[in-house]
Amino acid sequence: MLDTGRDARRLESYLMGAWRAGAGEGQPLLNAATGAVHARISAEGLDMAGALAWGRQVGGPALRRYTVHERAMMLKTIGLKLMEMKAEFYAESLATGATPRDAWPDIEGGIGTMLTFASKARKELPNAKVLPEGPVEMLSQDGSFVGQHVLSPMLGVAVHINAFNFPVWGMLEKIAPALIAGMPCLVKPASGTAYLTELVVRRILEMGILPDGALQVLCGSVGDLLDHVTEQDAVTFTGSAATGQKLRSHPAIVANSVRFTMEADSLNASILAPDAVAGTPEFDLFVKEVQREMTGKAGQKCTAIRRILVPNGQADAVIAALSTALAKSVPGLPDRQETRMGALASLADRDSVRDKIARIAQEAEIVFGDPAQVTTSSGDPEKGAFLNPVLLHCADPMGANAPHDIEAFGPVATVMGYDGLDQAVELAMKGRGSLVSSVFTNDAGNVTDLTLGLAPQHGRVLIANRETAKSSTGHGSPLAPLIHGGPGRAGGGEEMGGMRGVKHFMARTAIQGSPTMLATVTGQWVAGAPTQDDEHPFRKSLETLRIGDQLITARREITLEDVEHFAHFTGDTFYAHMDTAAAQANPFFDDRVAHGYLIASFAAGLFVQPDPGPVLANYGVDNLRFLTPVYFGDTLGVRLTCKEISPREGTEYGEVRWDCCVTNQHDAVVAQYDVLTMVARTWPLLTA
Repeated sequence: MLDTGRDARRLESYLMGAWRAGAGEGQPLLNAATGAVHARISAEGLDMAGALAWGRQVGGPALRRYTVHERAMMLKTIGLKLMEMKAEFYAESLATGATPRDAWPDIEGGIGTMLTFASKARKELPNAKVLPEGPVEMLSQDGSFVGQHVLSPMLGVAVHINAFNFPVWGMLEKIAPALIAGMPCLVKPASGTAYLTELVVRRILEMGILPDGALQVLCGSVGDLLDHVTEQDAVTFTGSAATGQKLRSHPAIVANSVRFTMEADSLNASILAPDAVAGTPEFDLFVKEVQREMTGKAGQKCTAIRRILVPNGQADAVIAALSTALAKSVPGLPDRQETRMGALASLADRDSVRDKIARIAQEAEIVFGDPAQVTTSSGDPEKGAFLNPVLLHCADPMGANAPHDIEAFGPVATVMGYDGLDQAVELAMKGRGSLVSSVFTNDAGNVTDLTLGLAPQHGRVLIANRETAKSSTGHGSPLAPLIHGGPGRAGGGEEMGGMRGVKHFMARTAIQGSPTMLATVTGQWVAGAPTQDDEHPFRKSLETLRIGDQLITARREITLEDVEHFAHFTGDTFYAHMDTAAAQANPFFDDRVAHGYLIASFAAGLFVQPDPGPVLANYGVDNLRFLTPVYFGDTLGVRLTCKEISPREGTEYGEVRWDCCVTNQHDAVVAQYDVLTMVARTWPLLTA
């Protein structure tokens, strides 16, 4: 009897604080490998304007009550709990056609990306609600009028419209930076695999960690959602260039100057350099990587290799080696241990890939595989969306268009020969903007020419050789600390990139005023703002320490004996410290000078309070500059001021940043830097 799927799981949307089902029977979503109805989906009748309003009025204020570190800690807790639930997600992912190996970057890669953002935010950003950006700018000669850029959370909703091929990673890599920034999210997964996204969102919301309104999910058609976006909202899109351009030009997005980030089609290239001939480690790595990128997730990755650029003399060897490797990639049911490649996400996808292969084949020759015939190791080749790998060869890549314009979003790639590095770069550029390109070479000259040639048209360039064979994450792996995006056809946007991704969801504002007012807004002491010197600040715990707590030290004279002892003790006998004639010949000095690091060392000796106390450790300095030469007989003093206090969530200590200004007897600044210390929350230190 025909399976109509009427009893299949009915997906719901979580909007305005409740799970809600769309009207009607719903569109059936098929298991990609078996063809059975797996779930049904509908967003008909759901209140899109109300969902956005809910995020702005409920989720936004709730998130903004927390600091950056507190929001990051929420994500850390969520990520660790999701990792404990991963078996459930892997089981659900089988319906997408992905094998467990191919689901790993989606599920554990997505959770790992969230955890990475949570970790980097706590390490790299202050534990604050407003983030100062860049140095304080002096806007008046007397320092009474200053300015600084600050970042604050936008007041709208981050709308994330995602692709079908990474239903977990695609969501988590976008909501992580937005939530850390303090912006609520509304996730709209692609309908075809929305059942996996919906499951993960359910589990997140069941944890009760995020405040109400911080995360919503829309399963089904986007409807009139974008009609209601405002200048305070942000929209991110991953999918086809055609759909992305349509969304980018939506009247509300254009009229309201809505931040729109797009990650779209990308005909990524991989280049085998002339030195990487058959028999070299780089040649073998190249073949292995191309085969992996063609067949991983059945080739349905935005970062997969689509164009294989090789020296003309190596084309036959590459085709032969790839054909041997691809012959082992027989598709089959994703839950079978022996399966090397799963299914495409749908039968419609298979039809689309076949059509695009035919169009590319008008300017290229199929040299491996038959798109019309499917051979499987398991599973019904008619009911499941299976497709064997297809390799093409374009004999005239400079004159052809289709291999550079048409992306067959499946296990398909085209070999193209080139003459010389300039032509290799020119061919890569014919993709008109890509997410990633890779270069396989062990020659320093080749790698410089190729990488710098590719850089303007690619968001990421992977350099692969024998040195990184074991450690490299590969051509197709976006990583949280690095941007994921690309110019031109690839969308022109950037995602992730570490804390750059967080700042995308924040408003940048130039604040101008007095040092006192600026310090009040930013939570960072600014030169000219009030100070207090009631007690040595190193005797204060985080409970009692305040911004502006200051120490003015006694002075110390710098002698010839000091400099020569430091030189011999450290081995730093640079001529400017030891040779009068040579120092006087130097255009920067009038005579022998003290070492910069001697100045920093003596400064520490002046301001450090030596007894055990709240200051637990000194872990570095930032922005160290030596500004005025120090000569024998000069006397140095230090003004040390508590500049920023950043408690570490979940610990008994926090980071304190101190402004350290070293001056001579003429009040000229000889050194300026920030001292970084770890300070106990309480003293004596409370231990469990």
